[in-house]
Amino acid sequence: MSTKSWLAIAGVAGALAVAGGLAYAAQDRESLKVPDGLAFSEFKGYQDWGDVAVSETDKQIKVIAANPTMLAAFRKGLPAKGQTFPDGSKVVKIEWTHKPNPAAPYAVEVPDQLAALAFIEKDTKRFPKTHGWAYAVFAYDPATKTLKPQGKGADCGYACHTSALL
Repeated sequence: MSTKSWLAIAGVAGALAVAGGLAYAAQDRESLKVPDGLAFSEFKGYQDWGDVAVSETDKQIKVIAANPTMLAAFRKGLPAKGQTFPDGSKVVKIEWTHKPNPAAPYAVEVPDQLAALAFIEKDTKRFPKTHGWAYAVFAYDPATKTLKPQGKGADCGYACHTSALL
């Protein structure tokens, strides 16, 4: 075998070792949990949920997406006329910092870096004190490229969430 072949094999092996090391070092998000609250693993597949709304603040762009259970309830007109969302309804709010898009021919802001993932779940048996709603926030730390649970328990502390989703 030629020297070039050995160098190519060594280069590929080195790249695979680095990639394997990065995959091994990547955060296991499935084990994340807010103490006494929701676990990240309860929201598997959130990346494929349907969009409900977008919003922008001075510092963030946010997308709110809902699972099929909650989307079906929205399509039926909920919340309205005293009807509430069914158990199993789930929402994710994906929050990014934003920046101007320099390639756009007009002023437009686009997502930059992940800031946080916030989850909401309806389960009246598990969370009777909050009308069945539970909340969890996982803040993104860009320095470590990891998510960190925020707070404790399932109550977000915002009465507006509970009253809006009853």
